[in-house]
Amino acid sequence: MKQAPSDRSRIRRVAENARYDSATLHAIIDAAYLCHLAFADDKGLHSIPMACWRTGEHLYIHGSNGGRLMKQLAGGAAVCISICHLDGLVLARSAFNHSMNYRSAVIYGRFEKVEGETDKRAALAAFMDKLAPGRQAEIRPGNEREFAATTVLRMALAEAACKTRSGGPVDDEEDLGLAVWAGVLPLAQVHGQPQADGDGYQAVPAYVRGWA
Repeated sequence: MKQAPSDRSRIRRVAENARYDSATLHAIIDAAYLCHLAFADDKGLHSIPMACWRTGEHLYIHGSNGGRLMKQLAGGAAVCISICHLDGLVLARSAFNHSMNYRSAVIYGRFEKVEGETDKRAALAAFMDKLAPGRQAEIRPGNEREFAATTVLRMALAEAACKTRSGGPVDDEEDLGLAVWAGVLPLAQVHGQPQADGDGYQAVPAYVRGWA
């Protein structure tokens, strides 16, 4: 589904790289473990990295009930969330035509508190299964004290814009004959070898065996 951009979410610089469809937005969020959350309060402007996940048309975060951030956001503070995946450095033949390949999203809105024990537990279970599918069924679930001390917030994906770039350099025609290497230096997130904690007698689940 394609969303109509708002005045503040409309991309004007290199507008041909703009994307406003839900599929692109969902894919960028789902590939991320962290987002950067920006907001303002009486102490100034802040941009804080937060763990995030998506269910349907909402982005979720969680934190301690006692934290100032959760109280601020649950109170209806306006926020801007950004996510970016850097896929490569694009080296052109001239300095000002260098670029980067990337997938990025900016989301505007306000968080709402997830109320009700069933919905809150379901949201936290979805977060655990984002980290490692099937993990939720294996671990000790949160106890009543831990659960009560945690705030879960969600924000609708109703006002958002994505911007992406892929491919090689775009040089001016007069620069194409320069004896300079040009191309892309790819960048990718790498899954390292899992590192077990403990004596190693526990069964190794499939999501760990397949991680690297």
